[in-house]
Amino acid sequence: MTDVTVVVVAKECLPGKVKTRLTPALTPEGAARVAAASLADTIATVRALPASRRVLLYDGVVLPDGTDDFEVLPQIGGGLDERLGAMFDAMSGPTLLVGMDTPQASAADLSPVFDDPGRDAWFGPAEDGGFWSLYLREPDGALLRGVPMSQDDTGAVQRSRLADAGLDVGLLETLLDVDTVPDADRVAALVPDSRFAAALRDETLTELAECGGTR
Repeated sequence: MTDVTVVVVAKECLPGKVKTRLTPALTPEGAARVAAASLADTIATVRALPASRRVLLYDGVVLPDGTDDFEVLPQIGGGLDERLGAMFDAMSGPTLLVGMDTPQASAADLSPVFDDPGRDAWFGPAEDGGFWSLYLREPDGALLRGVPMSQDDTGAVQRSRLADAGLDVGLLETLLDVDTVPDADRVAALVPDSRFAAALRDETLTELAECGGTR
């Protein structure tokens, strides 16, 4: 076990509130079930890590399965940069942030952090230009506040922030965030035995049966 806190940032998987870009190919209810499966896979991965503490940075009321022993930190209001900044400010030691939109992320993908937790930072880039994971040995929310989120240059701006602060930054694998149906299909093909892939198959089959055609 290492002295690293792992934080999963997530929102309650309610229809119309999560994975809205998977509709209308999926119903809002179906998209929410796929999002819940993505979160479940992420939680399982985090539980497999040799972390000293696990935290759920949560926007919601009903907690997801598998988080009974997680500490829960409610998300504050404001933009994502402010919410993540507040989380890092609330941490007192080495902290690894993981998002819920990369169900293919494995313990092996995150192992560099635990192999070298003394490094200033680890950064996990996303294919869409964002990031799926961020580790700070000395948490500082100021490193995130003001970074424009959900843009194709989010990751570049965040990495510049870290470099400008003089941090030694290691790179994790580049992963694909699940935002659209093509994204979901690609990720499911990477991890066909995952909860995410099973949920996507179930919802796709349901839609095909109801529509009597192809997606």
